[in-house]
Amino acid sequence: MASRPTGFSLVELLVTVAILSVLALGALPLAELTVQRTKESELRAALRDIRSAIDAYKRAADAGRVARPADTSGYPPSLDVLVQGVTDAKDPGKKRLYFLRRLPRDPMHGQGGDSVPDWGLRSYASPPDEPQAGRDVFDVYSRSAAVGLNGVPYRNW
Repeated sequence: MASRPTGFSLVELLVTVAILSVLALGALPLAELTVQRTKESELRAALRDIRSAIDAYKRAADAGRVARPADTSGYPPSLDVLVQGVTDAKDPGKKRLYFLRRLPRDPMHGQGGDSVPDWGLRSYASPPDEPQAGRDVFDVYSRSAAVGLNGVPYRNW
């Protein structure tokens, strides 16, 4: 009895490679979608953190804990102030108030380490439909021109 050679034929190997490549091509868009969803989630969290810190600064300024001139809005003059902190005007020990540990970066715009230029800034005096920077920071937005999975541009989030 002659022994049959064992192993796979060339045709079987080519069919297997073709099937695997079709499966990989189907998984690629799903992986890209997952990456975009993750970035969108990071953007939502970063915007929520910065906006909460801006609101906390405004509440502290309205309560008299942040020294400010009478002709200002009470919003922080820059995003750096939220991280660097301000002196508590009501504390006799001159303790500092901090509103953020670090400034999150915009995951949709810019790849640099410095996150301050990544964010678009809107001042209190700026119109909502055309945000512009000014003497204070009333709101932040992403400067990305891309559109989210929900159909809304990231700069409008």
